[in-house]
Amino acid sequence: MHDIEDLEMMRKAIGEESPMARKKIYNHLNVRMQKFIEQSPLLMLSSVDELGFPTISPKGDKPGFVDVIDNKKLLIPERKGNKLAFSLTNILSNNKVSLIFIVPGSNETLRVAGECRLLGGELLCKKLASDSHDALLVMEVSIINAYFHCNKAFLRSQIWSASSWPEPIKISFGKEIAENTGADDSFIKQVDTAVEDRALTDL
Repeated sequence: MHDIEDLEMMRKAIGEESPMARKKIYNHLNVRMQKFIEQSPLLMLSSVDELGFPTISPKGDKPGFVDVIDNKKLLIPERKGNKLAFSLTNILSNNKVSLIFIVPGSNETLRVAGECRLLGGELLCKKLASDSHDALLVMEVSIINAYFHCNKAFLRSQIWSASSWPEPIKISFGKEIAENTGADDSFIKQVDTAVEDRALTDL
């Protein structure tokens, strides 16, 4: 084993990029990208904190929950969550973000990078409401670049093939907290029940 410490060593390992590969990168959302976003129920949002550490957060709702304003700007509603607000806090100190949009059944994804600001206002939050709640606030992303990512990772993973799926993994947030705090079984049950109730009644 050895460290790969520079571009020359890295390129020796993975090879050189195709001369045409960068031609797929746009400085705006073309019509195919806009349509992809309109069909996407799920995205991953990457942001960076003030120390340079990245974090990734999923954002999801019915297809079309992200509002494409034009080819240079889109709006992402903030929904109810755990209120840790890592991404939102990061954006306040570093407005650079990246997104990956996912469409079920599609092996391609859409990658978007841009600058983000947080917006509030009753009318705006109503415009981006879910079936049950107005948006808490809105992230406005101004596009810097966007491109479709090839299908190889999704093909290798067989992510859309039900026959390749493991049994569903059930996470107990009660246990996750209890292991850090020394809480007992009654606490675990209380937390898990509350999480399950909110999933049914408070999306």
